[in-house]
Amino acid sequence: MQTMSAATNATPVSPAVYRVAPDDDVAVALRDLAAQESISVGDRTVVVTDPIPRGHKVAIRPVSAGQAVRKYGWPIGRATADIAVGAHVHSHNLETLLAGTDEYEYTGAGASVTSKPATRSGSFLGFRRANGKVGTRNEIWILCTVGCVGRTAERIARLAAQKYAGRVDNVVAFPHQFGCSQLGGDLDRTRRLIAGLARHPNAGGVLILGLGCESNQLSKLLTEIPEAERERIRYFAAQATEDETEAGLQAVEELVKLAEQDKRVPCGLDDLVVGLKCGGSDGFSGITANPLVGRIADRVTAAGGTAVLTEIPEIFGAERLLMQRAADREVFDGIVHVVNDFKEYFLRNNQPVHENPSPGNKAGGITTLEEKSLGAVQKGGHATVTQVLRYGERTTKPGLTLLEAPGNDGVSSTALVAAGATILLFTTGRGTPLGFPVPTLKISSNSKLAEHKSHWIDFDAGKALTAADPESVTDEFLQLIVDTASGQPARNEINEQREIAIWKDGVTL
Repeated sequence: MQTMSAATNATPVSPAVYRVAPDDDVAVALRDLAAQESISVGDRTVVVTDPIPRGHKVAIRPVSAGQAVRKYGWPIGRATADIAVGAHVHSHNLETLLAGTDEYEYTGAGASVTSKPATRSGSFLGFRRANGKVGTRNEIWILCTVGCVGRTAERIARLAAQKYAGRVDNVVAFPHQFGCSQLGGDLDRTRRLIAGLARHPNAGGVLILGLGCESNQLSKLLTEIPEAERERIRYFAAQATEDETEAGLQAVEELVKLAEQDKRVPCGLDDLVVGLKCGGSDGFSGITANPLVGRIADRVTAAGGTAVLTEIPEIFGAERLLMQRAADREVFDGIVHVVNDFKEYFLRNNQPVHENPSPGNKAGGITTLEEKSLGAVQKGGHATVTQVLRYGERTTKPGLTLLEAPGNDGVSSTALVAAGATILLFTTGRGTPLGFPVPTLKISSNSKLAEHKSHWIDFDAGKALTAADPESVTDEFLQLIVDTASGQPARNEINEQREIAIWKDGVTL
């Protein structure tokens, strides 16, 4: 199983453990390991000295206190005590190497990725919009300028979904709590994000519901949307209408009449924009689910499509892997700025840049942010990074995009959608029911989770550990993506788990 350029020959080495890269100091336990148990690591036998929980790390080389510990072929932290072969490696003897901002040196444009073409269906049935973008759904979206009208939007959507069932895929409201009492850049980011959602190709029509007195005024919001793209947008302020529910239903009826004329047509992978996300990661995420998504990202971008990677704090310690693949100096500088700006954001708020992983991550076997990041960036595969976007901006180029957003699942996934992602590939080792405006495919890093939460999980990446040919698993997953993009509902849609979250980092009046 290929994980990244530093570990191109990584394969399962025994039924007990998995070593990612040949020069790693640790291996991942594929099951609970007992003290004094003998395990095979390559051509060597290691005696386990501590009980090792499934997904956690066991030392396969001795490491002295103060030395770096390697996994994925890269340092994941510093040993805080001497670590003997067979010992459990975790928070008690491993600490982060991360501190503040860094300096980076540009060494030239990254090499273009060459990827195996899709061996199964490389096309899907999508909705081609007037601006050339392609949607995977044909829905009416109801957005809000401000949280005060969120419940009103939900009421309109509920009534309209019943009335227009079968004429469009769905009518859905996406309320939020912001848009008032915001200032400056904080307000600008909220406005830009909502405008990005309003332009999304999965929406065959959009109703923007305002209140009237909010900071996020409708008139200013509309300036973020090109006039040529407003044909299928309706909007009004609730304070200016006698019956806002009736006005909303009338607007939705107009939009349905337009949207129902659209039909699915054959589209290539070059028309696909996939958002790459992980949440509730565990020790298997970096060796199963994330590399699987990375192989999909390589196939989509090789076909001329777009993959979008985000969660900037969760690339700290692995950012150089992306910088090495920058298409040019401008993209390299963009990566440097977005990484260091985010570190400075932490430091301004008197928080360490390494305040991650989460308790769930640690319980699943991830110790340091470097370890989490090195696993997380594998979702981007090996594709060339062609653009860097700030929060709320939209993709404009094919290839791998790096998008500014925090690690928070709701905030980052919403930002991916606003950037133009028409389907999200969401890997998880712990499980989560969360879903977002577009189909959100949940990929479990381990088969146990897929069995335990089958109503949450769309695809089991744990099978890649035992597959004779990992590419067959990639082919299978690609077919699921094609089917989903063509209209097959994802679990989040079946469970009605669809929401948005906005990143607020400014003053509240």
